[in-house]
Amino acid sequence: MTSSKVTATSSEVTDTPEEGYERGLGSRQVQMIAIGGAIGVGLFLGAGANIAKAGPSLIVMYALAGVIIFFIMRALGELLLYRPVSGSFAEYSREFLGPFFGYFTAWTYWLMWVVTGMAELTAAAIYVHFWFPAIPQWVTALVFLVILFGVNLISVKLFGELEFWFSMVKVTALIGMIVIGLGVLTFGFSQAGDTASVSNLWDFHGFFPHGIGSSLMTLQGVMFAYLAVELVGVTAGESENPEKTLPKAINTLPWRIALFYVGALTVILCVVKWTEFDAGVSPFVKAFAVIGIPAGAGIVNFVVLTAALSSCNSGMYSTGRMLRTLADNGEAPKAFSRLSASKTPALGITVSVAFMAIGVVLNYVVPEKAFGYVTSVATAAGIWTWLMILVSHVLYRRAVTAGRLPASAFPAPGGAVCSYIAIAFLLFVTCLIAYDADSRICLYVMAVWAAALAIGWAVLKTRNPQVTERREPQLEKVG
Repeated sequence: MTSSKVTATSSEVTDTPEEGYERGLGSRQVQMIAIGGAIGVGLFLGAGANIAKAGPSLIVMYALAGVIIFFIMRALGELLLYRPVSGSFAEYSREFLGPFFGYFTAWTYWLMWVVTGMAELTAAAIYVHFWFPAIPQWVTALVFLVILFGVNLISVKLFGELEFWFSMVKVTALIGMIVIGLGVLTFGFSQAGDTASVSNLWDFHGFFPHGIGSSLMTLQGVMFAYLAVELVGVTAGESENPEKTLPKAINTLPWRIALFYVGALTVILCVVKWTEFDAGVSPFVKAFAVIGIPAGAGIVNFVVLTAALSSCNSGMYSTGRMLRTLADNGEAPKAFSRLSASKTPALGITVSVAFMAIGVVLNYVVPEKAFGYVTSVATAAGIWTWLMILVSHVLYRRAVTAGRLPASAFPAPGGAVCSYIAIAFLLFVTCLIAYDADSRICLYVMAVWAAALAIGWAVLKTRNPQVTERREPQLEKVG
């Protein structure tokens, strides 16, 4: 690397087109992709089981995890403004930890979204079954698969627009729930008016009804709810103005978490005492039912359907980009690197969708418990991705301090200290997963996955040694 590159500022490194993608994602769409990534099925459905385990203390767990997620996203933001590429965290792993880690991270993130897509497609079919029980679930899942596949092939603008409206539905529903809940608490209207009270947070066996240990065990489910916030990093190569849109999207994360997670759960647990929530029921459906809104179940079912389709849509988007990143680095078939006429990685999307389709078939014949296994695998893959972001950030800060790399225009507050805190937290959550008998199966799956990737790397090293050699990144102007 030349000295001129070392002294270049981040803004100087980010001025010309890159990678061949269409920069079709505007500020409005990037903002909503970031918001939508922080609101998923993990909140709408998963919170019910976690409330039953932790009671009102779940609010603290979401807030604690939210702080860690913000540390992760600020670390990613600093890296993105240093070198905004579509491969994002996989590219940073490759640069700072070596080619194997870039290869492993990209394939693992691909796995995360494929298994998430499997679950979300079948979940969407179940939600439609609520209205149309005569339609077989596999038919509905197949229809959604084909529609979202077409959207992702047409153009990134159409993907961004669809994701914008998916996110708008989720945001509107949550704000509506908060406003209605505050109205019940303030004015006492509705069937829940007589029992709704802030004291519901501590009146029934205290704020930590099952003890702090039980509350901490919900952290693995809470982290699953936050999966996909890092998706904004994958959009870097297709954002119209990454220097402005990405920092804005990341800096608004705290209020989104405070409002949509901590705020919504606090209001719900004030309106309805925590002992009324069960593991198989959405807390939002339950709250609407207690308040007495006639169409509440149907409304929430539509919102959860939207959340599932949004997640699957994002999965198709990100898996295609990750396969292209792998192909560009010689770590996947070269055919994946080609872009279609609409500047989308069509073959990568197609192959990913084919694997998601296998999931539809599997979920048709496998018992319902398979969903828990699939989501736990997705969580483990997500934790790996977050760890790679944080470790890459720590190494990047060391390089900046030593004068080997240019400083980013969007430095993380606290430097590498917050990244160290987040790393420790994620390792703690991994220990909780290992401790829980139902969840630890995902660690076995990840061990098999790691072994398979290690074998693939060994074969790659034999056939094409130069691919596995460490290379200096080209700090091209991008954006």
